[in-house]
Amino acid sequence: MDAWLDEEGLPDGLPFLLSPRFEYDVTLNAYFRQAHVMAAPWNTNANRGRAIRAFLDFLWSARGGKSWRDASVDDHLAYHSWRRLDEAGPGVEGGTWSQEVSHVNQFYAWAQGQGHVAELPIPQRPRRLVPGLVRRSSAVLDTVPATFAHDERGHRIEWLPPETYRFWRDVGLRGFGPDGLLDEGFRGRWASRNSLFSDVMVRTGMRLSEQAHVTVVEIPLPSVLPGYRRFWLSGAIAKYFSARWIYLPGSLVRETAFYVAVDRAEVIEEARAAGRYDRISRPLVIADPSRPQVVHAVSRPGRLKLHQLKDVERRRLLMETERGLEPAMLWLGEHGMPMTVAGWKSVFRTASERCRRLGVLLAVHAHLLRHTFAVVTLEQLQRGHIAQLAEMNEAQRGHYVRVFGDPLDWVRRRLGHKTILSTLIYLHALQELEMETRMALVPDTWEDLRDGPPEEIGDDTVAPPGMEEGGR
Repeated sequence: MDAWLDEEGLPDGLPFLLSPRFEYDVTLNAYFRQAHVMAAPWNTNANRGRAIRAFLDFLWSARGGKSWRDASVDDHLAYHSWRRLDEAGPGVEGGTWSQEVSHVNQFYAWAQGQGHVAELPIPQRPRRLVPGLVRRSSAVLDTVPATFAHDERGHRIEWLPPETYRFWRDVGLRGFGPDGLLDEGFRGRWASRNSLFSDVMVRTGMRLSEQAHVTVVEIPLPSVLPGYRRFWLSGAIAKYFSARWIYLPGSLVRETAFYVAVDRAEVIEEARAAGRYDRISRPLVIADPSRPQVVHAVSRPGRLKLHQLKDVERRRLLMETERGLEPAMLWLGEHGMPMTVAGWKSVFRTASERCRRLGVLLAVHAHLLRHTFAVVTLEQLQRGHIAQLAEMNEAQRGHYVRVFGDPLDWVRRRLGHKTILSTLIYLHALQELEMETRMALVPDTWEDLRDGPPEEIGDDTVAPPGMEEGGR
């Protein structure tokens, strides 16, 4: 299969679907070979492929073995009922359902445009146009799926205060009990690696797929100087090619160096002895670690640049060292091979399940740590920003803002958002923080010195005696 896909020119990481009979439908999979799909981020394409597969699985298993070409509106409505409303179904939330419907609708809109289906199996309604908004592309459909959910979570941002995060990390990842004592029955060989990965994520705000594909040559080396060290996140592994500086606290730089020297080195030796690296198909090799940007393709002539390699290419990237070949990827699993995004999701899921068993009701996923970084960093920067401005006159304030910018824009750059609009959602969390601070000032007794008998409470519909109209 791999050889055939290579011959057909399908790049690594591009989804393709097989029927339950293991048939490769060339017409169906042509959808994934569109230019804009092939250029999309890996996780976007993965979500696109899973959404379409789930609907086609339903057609096959619950609608009499139907082909994707024969799907009808009734099939989609039955799928909606099972996926959203049926007690025996998965009961997905509104945001997830709307994303899935959008992907399936885009596929069928393409199929209809290509003449592969006569009509869309998803009922449509007219698109609600925003007043004053100019459509940038004529390719935008005039209709949208009528079954879009209306229970999306909107601007609700989930995040953890630092102390709560550390509590979850210690119990879920490091094997401590809620009492703060080490659980003697905990068998987490990778506790230090997992907690380090989690700490890096919550202190840098990187996306899971971005952090999982960083190489060991891109991480800064420890320094005797205190403070943050920074490294450049390549656009090839960043969502929407949002290349940017990542600031890593010095303490985490030192912990990362220890992980590389001990835990990572141990699994590399085991994998090297087992010959696992010699069996990697079409490897890419950094022949000279002192020039890590130069990458050689073993299976064909020519050179590549490290910053050009996408996530799937980095998974077969090796380095030639004095002891032999080893993966260039920083985060390795127990067999010495790069950890997958799915593997890291499983780590977070297992940690939250351990917390639940011990009565710690904290369910943490990787993206929640990105939210935590954004909220905590924005709050600290905003408070410092306001404190500085308070001591300045108007001219000085204007100069300060021009030089140092706005805290919200700084966080936008660290998160890799295209526009400030994506970062604005974190202001809602700051508003809630401020409300909690104000509400904490309300005494538990809820007493007010102004309280008095109801008959003495003023009524603004009746003037007090002596203050009638014309009176003094």
